[in-house]
Amino acid sequence: MLRFVVHRLVTTIPVLIGIVVVVFVLARVIPGDPCTATYGEKATPGVCADFNRKNGLDRPIPVQLVKYMGNVATGDLGRSVSQGRSVSQLLVERMPLTIELAVYALIFAVSVGIPLGVIAAYRRGSAADVASMIGANFGVSMPVFWLGLMLQFIFAQQLGWLPPSGRLPAGVIPTPFYEKYGWGENGVFEFLSNFEGFNALITGQWGVLWDATRYMILPAIALGTIPLAIVARMTRSSLLDNLGLDYVRTARAKGLREFLVVRRHAMRNSLLPVVTVIGLSMGALVGGAVLTETIFNLTGVGKTLFDAISARDYAVVQGFTLVIAVAFVLVNLVTDIVYTFLDPRVRVT
Repeated sequence: MLRFVVHRLVTTIPVLIGIVVVVFVLARVIPGDPCTATYGEKATPGVCADFNRKNGLDRPIPVQLVKYMGNVATGDLGRSVSQGRSVSQLLVERMPLTIELAVYALIFAVSVGIPLGVIAAYRRGSAADVASMIGANFGVSMPVFWLGLMLQFIFAQQLGWLPPSGRLPAGVIPTPFYEKYGWGENGVFEFLSNFEGFNALITGQWGVLWDATRYMILPAIALGTIPLAIVARMTRSSLLDNLGLDYVRTARAKGLREFLVVRRHAMRNSLLPVVTVIGLSMGALVGGAVLTETIFNLTGVGKTLFDAISARDYAVVQGFTLVIAVAFVLVNLVTDIVYTFLDPRVRVT
């Protein structure tokens, strides 16, 4: 297992380098430049020449690329031109929100999607099957921005059950756990403390933990509806394939209860394609959901990356893209490892 993990990590290095190179080049050949995006009408030739010289943008692209790759190798992701801050600091502040939102959305998608798929497969052709698949198709078809606005209008404005935003108010945010326990501030502790739910759990602030969860319900539903529909449809399709195989009929012939036949035998062998879909969905969710974050006033990876692209902030675009690529690699690696527990016939060497 360890050999497999190391091999996968090593083989992904060329992929990550390729991603950095492509993003680096594309960011510089598309129309527009950081100086014009920053200064607008004040972007005179003299101002832009000084701006480019200060930020090293007056050098040839290959020279800029080599310098950037060297900085990345030392852990330096550069500095944001539009915000005047390091990209690493922006990641520490904004990546936790996106990961937290992605986890909540995936929990919602999996906890609802898999049972729906199982019910639809086991009761194939019934009203429950038809209703589940119509709902799944409807979920895939709904635009995220429309769903988010409808959820806010119904559950926040009309009913008042849930808050319209996805983040705790400033006065409710719990004290970082490293300050409460006197551990001293560092980058890792600061990153972990920006997970509001995790920070509240570590510090034992149960009221804040409930508030942090409640504030994320509407954004998680809006973001997780499409993955939920995909998971439900994939679960139904995969389970239907397995329910008609010989080993399922043999298990029934031995007198096993139907619940055990489905759960222990058919369902376990049906989970491989479902796990693949879940892994891909998690990678996409960590990549950021621009529309969801914008509608619910969340400043996470998606919104930050969109703003950086609009401002031609090369360092932020490159740094965030690299981190997202690493997240995809790690999620795919975990997915492959999970395969071995679901099906012992799958070997990782």
